[in-house]
Amino acid sequence: MSVLIFAELDEGKLRKSSQEAIYYGAKVAEQLGTSATAIVIGQADDSELATAGRFGATKVLHAADSKLNEPNGMAYATVVAAAAQQEGTKVIVLAKSSLADAMAARLVGKLRAGLAANVVELPDLSNGFRVKRSIYTGKAFAYTDLTADVKILAIKKNTLAVEEKDATASVETFSPALNDGDFGIAVKSTDKATGDVLLPEADLVVSAGRGLKGPENWGIVEDLAKALHAATACSKPVSDLDWRPHSEHVGQTGLKISPNLYIACGISGAIQHLAGVNSSKVIVVINKDPEAPFFKSADYGIVGDVFDVLPRLTKAVQAL
Repeated sequence: MSVLIFAELDEGKLRKSSQEAIYYGAKVAEQLGTSATAIVIGQADDSELATAGRFGATKVLHAADSKLNEPNGMAYATVVAAAAQQEGTKVIVLAKSSLADAMAARLVGKLRAGLAANVVELPDLSNGFRVKRSIYTGKAFAYTDLTADVKILAIKKNTLAVEEKDATASVETFSPALNDGDFGIAVKSTDKATGDVLLPEADLVVSAGRGLKGPENWGIVEDLAKALHAATACSKPVSDLDWRPHSEHVGQTGLKISPNLYIACGISGAIQHLAGVNSSKVIVVINKDPEAPFFKSADYGIVGDVFDVLPRLTKAVQAL
């Protein structure tokens, strides 16, 4: 009866968020006195899959059917449900993502499971199975008791600090039965965000708003991001004006991120923007308006012109 972790791939590599999910799942397995098994869907080398052992998994089930190369919530749910039934799983762990969210909803029906999303701590097993969840876009927490036989935990990014160990996981081919109904949704194309560091996976993010005055000035943002090995992001007005791609828009109607450090440059801090970033561990705000609302949510603030502050900050980072 192992804990099962759904681990996503990105170009044949385990995503950072999935490494965190494996680590979390292994910790839950320790609490339950059992082992952790990862289920991976898509093309990947066994050597890469075996690295799941560094995060606590003892075994990886690999479903590599060519039909599954494109992410498909319906088909993936069938695969994960079959893996759960084979392993006698009572707890399934996954990292929140658009694919995982779509799949988890279907798993609830297939396995008659209980689902808790935005989980931010290990479960409390002292009196049942209770989890702590982030709610209201990070403004509050809820404690939820899961009573279903099978429990699905969708964890929030940075729930636990991952500690790697020198270990490898065994890799087994997994070939569950699939039918035409699993492919009732067809993926026609996939548009992926580009860049040295992808925003959903980033620990450090440098973001900017209309205070940059135009797309031609974005170089100072990218220079700081490059110096920090960070991802870049933007506010909704910036993406609406096509200054930056919509894949960089963070906020209530964009991506919701939880980096270790979020640097906001020339962003006033409307509530809609805060909804996407207030789970960041540390927020730094740079704005020439000392009354900008964002300063109320900042851990650190710099009152100054971004065109003066950012180049100086970049030079300081490079000097380190």
